[in-house]
Amino acid sequence: MTKILALDTSTDACSVALSIDGVIQEDFRVIPRQHTRQLLPMVDQMLSSAGLQVKQLDAIAFGRGPGSFAGIRIATGTAQGLAFAADLPLLPVSTLAAIALKASREHNAERIVSTLDARMNELYCCAYEMRDGLPQALDKEIVSSPENIVLPEGDNWFAAGRGWIYLDSMSAAVQQAVCTPELDIYPAAGMMCELAVAAYVQGEGVSAEQAQPVYLRDEVSWKKVADQKKKGQ
Repeated sequence: MTKILALDTSTDACSVALSIDGVIQEDFRVIPRQHTRQLLPMVDQMLSSAGLQVKQLDAIAFGRGPGSFAGIRIATGTAQGLAFAADLPLLPVSTLAAIALKASREHNAERIVSTLDARMNELYCCAYEMRDGLPQALDKEIVSSPENIVLPEGDNWFAAGRGWIYLDSMSAAVQQAVCTPELDIYPAAGMMCELAVAAYVQGEGVSAEQAQPVYLRDEVSWKKVADQKKKGQ
């Protein structure tokens, strides 16, 4: 009986999910700036309701990014702490892949461009195609200004996630290739459970020490953030 716990704090939403032999229970809350206080109590409640302790799990999954810098660190650090204490493998899951899977489950989308708002007039983006019930990335995850977004060939792409708030700044070709965006599709721990189960079966777990967040921001971008903070002081 495979038991996998998943955590995500990469956006304003905070979510925890538990998969027991493919049956998933999820606690999903949009609680900006409350992730640090709420995440562990949500984990405790989820495990308690299932009559489980952390050491009885097979693995722990977490939203490894991209997304909020602070949020990704919270999920990564929490997952590492839980996994290290119980000697469990970790399954880092792409937040953009989780968005694509949710778009498929809720809207029957087959070709999805997942996005998140990266702030500073930029977005995180990746295109996916559903294959055997799971999203397969067609290119690399990127952080980009809206005007530089280029989609794979074809049209009727399903536009998912908050990054599509920048649609009006994108090229005419992109605007014509996508359907009306669904902005309120967040990465969620329930979707991450599905992706994590598939990864676990393939033996893709890593140790707590090896698990790494994915920020996508380069040093130049973070320097911009630092400079903006200095100007605001």
